[in-house]
Amino acid sequence: MTGIDDLPVRDELRGKSPYGAPQLDVPVRLNTNENPYPLPEPLVERIAERVREAARDLNRYPDRDAVELRTELAKYLTKTGNHRVGMENVWAANGSNEVIQQLLQTFGGPGRKAIGFEPSYSMHALIARGTGTAWISAPRNEDFTIDRAAAERAIAENRPDVVFITTPNNPTGNAVPRETVLALYEAAQAAKPSMVVVDEAYIEFSHGDSLLPLIEDRPNLVVSRTMSKAFGAAGLRLGYLAAHPAVVDAVQLVRLPYHLSAVAQATALAALEHTDTLLQYVEQLKAERDRLVTELRAIGYEVTESDANFVQFGRFEDSHTTWQKILDRGVLVRDNGVPGWLRVSTGTPAENDAFLDAVRELKKEQSA
Repeated sequence: MTGIDDLPVRDELRGKSPYGAPQLDVPVRLNTNENPYPLPEPLVERIAERVREAARDLNRYPDRDAVELRTELAKYLTKTGNHRVGMENVWAANGSNEVIQQLLQTFGGPGRKAIGFEPSYSMHALIARGTGTAWISAPRNEDFTIDRAAAERAIAENRPDVVFITTPNNPTGNAVPRETVLALYEAAQAAKPSMVVVDEAYIEFSHGDSLLPLIEDRPNLVVSRTMSKAFGAAGLRLGYLAAHPAVVDAVQLVRLPYHLSAVAQATALAALEHTDTLLQYVEQLKAERDRLVTELRAIGYEVTESDANFVQFGRFEDSHTTWQKILDRGVLVRDNGVPGWLRVSTGTPAENDAFLDAVRELKKEQSA
């Protein structure tokens, strides 16, 4: 039987695994950082109206520049990010992964390098390899923070073309201080003019503020966002970035023609009309996230500080065995590949109670 290794696959892809998480039919699924709340009915109705309007013109190509959508995203960023941006500062694509892919196609590629501070979002490395960009993994501290001096040295020694800083970080949940981001940006510009991508997929759940204001007078700084988490629209696949207008112009050199469908643009526009309601759900999830942190520590687990909609907890001699024992109790969490740790997404109060009951029971079993 022919397998991948029998095909003329590029060398840098051999032996690699595709990104993914188990999709199992269990009572409580808390493994993919989804927003657990279904979209409110008024928004569902508005999406139907918007899509119905768009359907009348599906014989035509969509707005390839997504001007209306980018204008509304800019308004949202200005309202929530403490910094005014215009449509010319914003670009949108099919999920933040496509945003990252377009950035690497534009500023990375064969003969170029990207660096990230791991453990972090694994798609950065996967997309880098997929675009022929050499990937450099720089370590984080034991507590998953970035050692500023060590990171500056790594940038100076490797002279990357693209630097990824994920804050709040996935899968650990902790935020990167503003001062550290600024220091790494300066280090990247000193080593060689490099693009610095600040991945803020979970920023709406943070205790702190967005780093959006840092794009002012920093043309090589990009802030990447998504509508999958805070907007509860993981099924929409809509990501976007904010940066200097020259960056927006540059990524359009590699975008596919009409890459955002009319239906996707219509759905995203409807969601943006209901921002205030959706952000109320975010506040509920932040409170539940903080409750998980408190309860897990009270039970006796170690917990990483979290500014995201998930919590990393441990430590375990065998994290996969512990993952299975939690699954046996009807709760699916994420074995995120960080030795000794697991990650749980914040669910509804009832889902979180079921998870806490499971790990509380497990702790008692281990202590017996």
